[in-house]
Amino acid sequence: IQGIDYAVETDVKLIISLDCGIKAIKKVAYAKEHGIDFIICDHHMPDEELPDAVAVVDAKRADSIYPYNELSGCGVGFKLIHAFSIRNGLAFSDIEPLLDLVAISIAADIVPITGENRVMMHFGLKRLNANPSFGLRGIIEICGLSKKPITVNDIAFKIGPRINASGRMMNGKEAVDLMLAGDMSQAREKAVNIDKYNEDRRELDKRITDEAVDFVDNRFNIAEHKSIVLYNETWHKGIIGIVASRLTEKYYRPAIVLTKSGGMISGSARSVNNFDVYKAIEACKDILENFGGHTYAAGLTLKEENLSEFKRRFDEISFEEIESKMMQPQITVDAEISLNAITPRFVQELALFNPFGPENENPVFVTRGVLDAGGSKLVGRGFHHIKLELVDRTVSEPVQAIAFSSDEHFMKIKEKQPVDVCYTIEENRHGGSTYTQLLVRDIKG
Repeated sequence: IQGIDYAVETDVKLIISLDCGIKAIKKVAYAKEHGIDFIICDHHMPDEELPDAVAVVDAKRADSIYPYNELSGCGVGFKLIHAFSIRNGLAFSDIEPLLDLVAISIAADIVPITGENRVMMHFGLKRLNANPSFGLRGIIEICGLSKKPITVNDIAFKIGPRINASGRMMNGKEAVDLMLAGDMSQAREKAVNIDKYNEDRRELDKRITDEAVDFVDNRFNIAEHKSIVLYNETWHKGIIGIVASRLTEKYYRPAIVLTKSGGMISGSARSVNNFDVYKAIEACKDILENFGGHTYAAGLTLKEENLSEFKRRFDEISFEEIESKMMQPQITVDAEISLNAITPRFVQELALFNPFGPENENPVFVTRGVLDAGGSKLVGRGFHHIKLELVDRTVSEPVQAIAFSSDEHFMKIKEKQPVDVCYTIEENRHGGSTYTQLLVRDIKG
């Protein structure tokens, strides 16, 4: 409502929403009362009733005939711009520079990299690597990515979190100013500020995650529950979605993390494979003030007096629907190979399947009976990661690998015990040279 009031004060006549608005019935009506039109560009699940907007653009609408319904919210906005340019005789080259932003949204919103998303990601990455906007160039520099090809993972784990940090810690204006930077001086200044927000976000993330994990480990009988619902009125609203993700990763259960916000309780939910957390929350909608999201991530708002009942119902639904195997970490292996199969030609052929991401995953391989060639060592802050040099019976030249957060395996590797490793293959660039590296997903032995 505050944003609509600002639009009224500044004589704005049209609001276009991206990645939100599909359930904003009251807010759109409020805008209409004040003579403001609304165009909604969203990709979240709609209710039966839609807002009374000039246009509600969402491929997940029940009456949609659009052939692809997995666009990101920003991707929906880009399609609106594309349609506008066609209607008004504008060349595609006029909107092509926006594809770097679309690529950011596809990776950061964790939508499937299939169909139209994959096409836009391909060309967006080309733009991002060749001629990004000033703002994105600033954030690329601060991430230390200026001298290497930017990948989907770079966006998801380095660029995206920094851009998001501004909105999580403040109000997002710093990120908007970054995107609108007119030169590199402005871009670098804003990027430094955003990087500081990201450092603050990481510290807060660690503190709240530690508190949540401590609660689950010491005051929550995890064996009796197939889901986790936690509430703490002091937790920062901008961080609870990240904390929910951490809990899901650690305990392999759907997690909802809630906090006090504006007199209500607001929460973020994350899920495990094959459990639709959106539908589970929807089943409790009679005691919710608001909710929205996707199969594996959702948000909700409720009154404090309904919290206990919501916890009870959600726990009951998850207990009925979640099977034991869904609470076990699983890695799907695409093929078993020997290390001598990892040739330059093989790596080049794998690269043809790029860009990788959700539903177009980087192939996972397993190699059995590998040994330390002698150069493996612990690296990183706290020495929790292993930089590996591996051989098997098919090679004498070591293959480079990195295993993050795997220090518990280090002693048996240094003792040259044979182990099985599953991994993806990536090309790394360092000091002007390119080399193949295995990104280890798991070690058994």
